[in-house]
Amino acid sequence: MEPMVLKILSKTYRSSESAVFEIAALKAQLELPKGVTHVISDVHGEARKLRHVINNASGRLRPKVAELFDGDTNSPGFKEFLHLLYYPTELLQMKEEEFRDNSEGRYQWVLQTLQRQFDIIRWEIHSKRRKDIKYYTPKQFRELFEILLNYPAGGHHEAFLFATIRELVNRKMEYEALRAASRFIRNLSVEELVVAGDLGDRGSRIDWVIDYLMHQPNVSIVWGNHDVSWMGACLGHPALIAIVLRVSLRYRRMFQLEEGYGILTKPLEMLAESVYADDPADCFLPKRGGERDERVIARMQKAIAIIQFKLEGQLVERHREWEMDDRNILHNLDLEAGTVTIKGKQYPLRDSHLPTVDPSDPNKLSPEEEHCLQRLIESFVSSARLWEHMKWVTERGSMAEVRDKAVIFHACLALDEDGAYQSLNIDGKDLRGPEQFGALNRVIKRAFKKGTAADQSDVDWLYYLWAGPKSPLFGKDKMATFESYFIEDKEAKKEHRNPWFEFLHDHSFCERVCRDMGVQDGGLIVNGHVPVKVEKGEDPVKRGGNAVTIDGAFSEAYGDRGFTLILSPQGEYLAEHHGFKDPVSVVRTGEDIIPTMRKIRTYDSLRLVKDTDRGSQIRQQIHALESLVEAYQNGEINEEE
Repeated sequence: MEPMVLKILSKTYRSSESAVFEIAALKAQLELPKGVTHVISDVHGEARKLRHVINNASGRLRPKVAELFDGDTNSPGFKEFLHLLYYPTELLQMKEEEFRDNSEGRYQWVLQTLQRQFDIIRWEIHSKRRKDIKYYTPKQFRELFEILLNYPAGGHHEAFLFATIRELVNRKMEYEALRAASRFIRNLSVEELVVAGDLGDRGSRIDWVIDYLMHQPNVSIVWGNHDVSWMGACLGHPALIAIVLRVSLRYRRMFQLEEGYGILTKPLEMLAESVYADDPADCFLPKRGGERDERVIARMQKAIAIIQFKLEGQLVERHREWEMDDRNILHNLDLEAGTVTIKGKQYPLRDSHLPTVDPSDPNKLSPEEEHCLQRLIESFVSSARLWEHMKWVTERGSMAEVRDKAVIFHACLALDEDGAYQSLNIDGKDLRGPEQFGALNRVIKRAFKKGTAADQSDVDWLYYLWAGPKSPLFGKDKMATFESYFIEDKEAKKEHRNPWFEFLHDHSFCERVCRDMGVQDGGLIVNGHVPVKVEKGEDPVKRGGNAVTIDGAFSEAYGDRGFTLILSPQGEYLAEHHGFKDPVSVVRTGEDIIPTMRKIRTYDSLRLVKDTDRGSQIRQQIHALESLVEAYQNGEINEEE
């Protein structure tokens, strides 16, 4: 090993003894069961549902809690304890009313509840290293939690524990300890949460979703096409700003922009008032009700949609290599006849009132549109909170991840009709299949490193990933936004899926993709993006048995369900969540929300850390530390006393 690498390593392990102890701990870790990973997808701004799924560990905690209550899952105490783990704030508010004039009852309940919480914690930590346990332990409660963890075997006199808790009760701080213990349990129960794309849009608040994820201990993001649209808008990409605004208006989700990110939409409202003042904009009515006048929202949506189509036309002209000329759609308008021509077929327009479209130069913004757009760009790029969130999504994110045998990416790898990978030219190289993931990672992270000074060509890739026909985040021949607004004919609106989605049912094909991603045998492809229509008989697990789609329709627009893929030492399971309700009503009615668990496949024996990609990383650490010990013993590096 390089001497410089060993020198750097010696700054952490300053003696041969410390290095040997770490080698011993790492070798022991290899023999432990692997950690549990949860994979969810397509949250689409549904922060309340996300909180429920994370807090109940997708149903994994319930069986252990049932053991604590001797299997009596109908008892009030069982449901109350579950609610403390899932919704501590709401449950403790209710207990505050119950114990208002009963301090002794409050003390006894807190003592019993903390001891039960630590029964769960002792079960969770049996396969964790001490330093990992310390990492998850909240600092302000570290001493109390160590006592509870080892009580009564730890040697502390019981008076020490009882007096500590009574003092917390007297000072009204005991609920903080209960909340911290619930969070401690949740953090221990899942080693990593992977979100396989589409954090926002359609649902109410992408900002709340990201806030909640940022407070989780170990989160990885696999980008989806809705994520890259927000990322590009944050960098000031005009077309993606228009897209983010249009989708937010379509679903009446303006609070996330105005309240969440402080983005001013007044310039767009003023444009709509001046250009479309008397326009009914019937084709642009929002998908849901709200406080603001629906005609105002519709006119704003129409105004930004026309700007989007113009900017997309400019993009397509700038990137002929994308082969997206069919999206340069305003050139095909005949406003006098009230028609548009698409793929040689003429269709009547549902709305031909387009006063800002100049037939001689249809993609040119009008002066009013240009002024509005510049103010919108300024508002997006100056939002500190939007930058903080998108920077976090970029740093925690990638195009694809591999977790043990699971190969995780959002939508697809573009194929031709024969199942061969289609190529994309990225940074001057024709790349196919999984090769594209690494190249696109570099483009996106390079763009965010430069911020608003990023190369235009790099930021344009974010638009292609949103809607390009070979985009790994999209998977269709076109995004028929114009057609959905302006054309009645259903065939014109149809978006044709890439052959990928049919090949996913082919066991041998999926094995080949997994091998290309580095999983040599027993791989499982995990995608989101396409909602599984369970009510129509669709199955998230594909016919070949080694691919699964986990977009369970979190979004209110698609349903009220969700899936969690659970990658555990015993095997792979799918939890189906349904019937999301308000936490306060759940706590008050004592309802027990139980996900439906489905086995995908199990292992013949427990999967250990040494069997996984994490095990390979640990073996590399051990090799480096053994080289450091040898260097200490040979006197090549001096040990510190």
